[in-house]
Amino acid sequence: MHNNKRWAMRVNVKALKGRFDRGYALDKHSLLSTQRGHDAFGHLQWNTRRSEVGEALYQLKYRSQQHHVVPLAQTVQSHILPLLPDFRLIVPMPASTLRTRQPVVALAHALATLACKPVCRLLSKSVGKYPLKDLSRRADKDAALAGLLKLHRLVAGPGGWNILLLDDLYDSGASLDAATDVLRTYEKIHEIYVATLTWR
Repeated sequence: MHNNKRWAMRVNVKALKGRFDRGYALDKHSLLSTQRGHDAFGHLQWNTRRSEVGEALYQLKYRSQQHHVVPLAQTVQSHILPLLPDFRLIVPMPASTLRTRQPVVALAHALATLACKPVCRLLSKSVGKYPLKDLSRRADKDAALAGLLKLHRLVAGPGGWNILLLDDLYDSGASLDAATDVLRTYEKIHEIYVATLTWR
């Protein structure tokens, strides 16, 4: 049975800057993080307080709590889609980490159902030599991303499609800019809009 319940997450929408045409994130990921000492293996432990959206995303990505997918998609629909011009496709950012169920793809399909837009996986990503999270400089991230994203020319019919590029987290913007550059080589794509759940 389809659940039509609506969730009302608290958000603090932020406009994003990048080589895309327009973009927004729902809220900051972590609000406060303090050290709480080391565990039995000597690993530093943290107490982290996240935004409501950030906590839901954390539970989805790292605890496989799939019931967060629809509330997060509904929050994107309610708070970001009204800020964007019309688009015809939802394109999920390809994942850097292999998971049984990719959160961004699941979110894209949930949002597609809500917004009555198709999902098209136009991008895939090869495994890089260095994880982006281990790199601090934007120039190093740009270099690490070079050549990793591949475009799949899957859009049928004539061109002129505006798209929504969907991701979970905006950090430096390097990944979204790299994706935008690759997507701009596709003659059927015009405007590129971005929606992310959180920013760091």
